[in-house]
Amino acid sequence: MPTEKEVYQYHADLYERLILAEDYQGNIEKEIAKIRDPKGLDIIELGAGTGRLTRGLALKAKSFIASDASLHMLIKAREVLTNFNLVHPTLMVADMRKTPLSSESADVVIAGWSFCYLAVWGGDHWQEEVDLGINEAMRLLKPGGTMILLESFGTGTEHPEPPAHLTDYLDYLTQKGFKSKWFRTDYHFPSVDHADEIASFFFGQEMSDKIRRNHWTILPECTAIYWLGK
Repeated sequence: MPTEKEVYQYHADLYERLILAEDYQGNIEKEIAKIRDPKGLDIIELGAGTGRLTRGLALKAKSFIASDASLHMLIKAREVLTNFNLVHPTLMVADMRKTPLSSESADVVIAGWSFCYLAVWGGDHWQEEVDLGINEAMRLLKPGGTMILLESFGTGTEHPEPPAHLTDYLDYLTQKGFKSKWFRTDYHFPSVDHADEIASFFFGQEMSDKIRRNHWTILPECTAIYWLGK
């Protein structure tokens, strides 16, 4: 099982296969729209990866900039977006704590399953790293803009069981004034073998055993969405 850093540096193709199976119910875009309808907005995405959120939101936005610290992931994102006939999103290599973008240029700043790494990789100063990310998002937002974060709230479970290494970070978001809710974003695989092959690579042997034991082609997933207005 690779580390998160190894995934982002070397495994964009496998990561794309994982996310293509996620949220077969189509809940992510619905929940984002309940907070802020992306239609006609200027949107900046931080930690965009292979374009997991980009491919849906960019269709509706007035302008869309997708940034990520990993060139490897953005190369895959360009391939994916081209396959979706999406040529207008701007892709940019950038650290989400300090982007080369203009202040007050976005109605929405969004990060999906990536902002948490400011805490995970932040060591003893993780709160300061998270604050840097929040402050940068607030700099980019227009008055009245909205910062939106999506994070894992439990894989292989039908009810929220946030990963232990994220609990302090998620609590900190609440302390900083973020509102939140959770919803389901289950993975749907064509077979148990396919589910095991992909999910075990990212989630390990315990998840593999659980998939085999339950004969899962649908792997339950809980996702949290956090939002904060400027």
